[in-house]
Amino acid sequence: MARTPKSPTVEPTRRILVVVTSTPEYTTTGYRTGLWLGELTHFYDRVTKAGYDITIASIEGGRVPLDPESLSAPMLKMGGTGKRYEDREFMDLLVDTVSVDDVRAEDFDAIYLTGGHGTMFDFDAAGLQRLITDFDAADKVVSAVCHGPAGLVPAKRADGTPLLAGRKATGFSWAEEKLAGRRDAVPFRLDEAMKGAGAKYTKGRVPMTSKVVRDGLLITGQNPMSAAGVADEVLKVLRKRR
Repeated sequence: MARTPKSPTVEPTRRILVVVTSTPEYTTTGYRTGLWLGELTHFYDRVTKAGYDITIASIEGGRVPLDPESLSAPMLKMGGTGKRYEDREFMDLLVDTVSVDDVRAEDFDAIYLTGGHGTMFDFDAAGLQRLITDFDAADKVVSAVCHGPAGLVPAKRADGTPLLAGRKATGFSWAEEKLAGRRDAVPFRLDEAMKGAGAKYTKGRVPMTSKVVRDGLLITGQNPMSAAGVADEVLKVLRKRR
């Protein structure tokens, strides 16, 4: 009897989509904003070391604005961010990014929403919301850090229910917003908005220390110090699914 040929093994894509803001300044004040660089570099270094390829997509595509506060000397000293900032090849990844409108969830294993206050102004974009719904519907990892969860607030599941409803999550706390001196500049309170979307919001006891919350395939980090921890949790999930 002839043997039935085995189906070829399909390897996982081993690709993660990282989403960044395109907003360079607050609409409420003259403050400049943009991507919080360390929230990209800390995550990027962890997952690329583990063998994952990264595609960086911004809301509008093109050059990514950087939050000047994230480029201060203390921030650049944290977790190797300064080395990445000096790395021309790495920084060139932020010169001409693809738009979220031009990528598909099916090409990636996970999505990661970086922070920076700019996300509070543009992470409700239709293209990003489509992607979040598609990742969730495909049972893929949805992750975010700091102000990145602003993109999860309006997000919906395939059946139209809020993505955050009944799920444990975290994001930049109001105490941290006060410490950052931005409570009068932000367009809304992220913690309250997450609760309003149905999230079981929690925060760390000490502001500006790492706090990561996982609820199934939803992984969130509270602040810039949580980006590496989010990466570690994402990798744990992806390794189990291989």
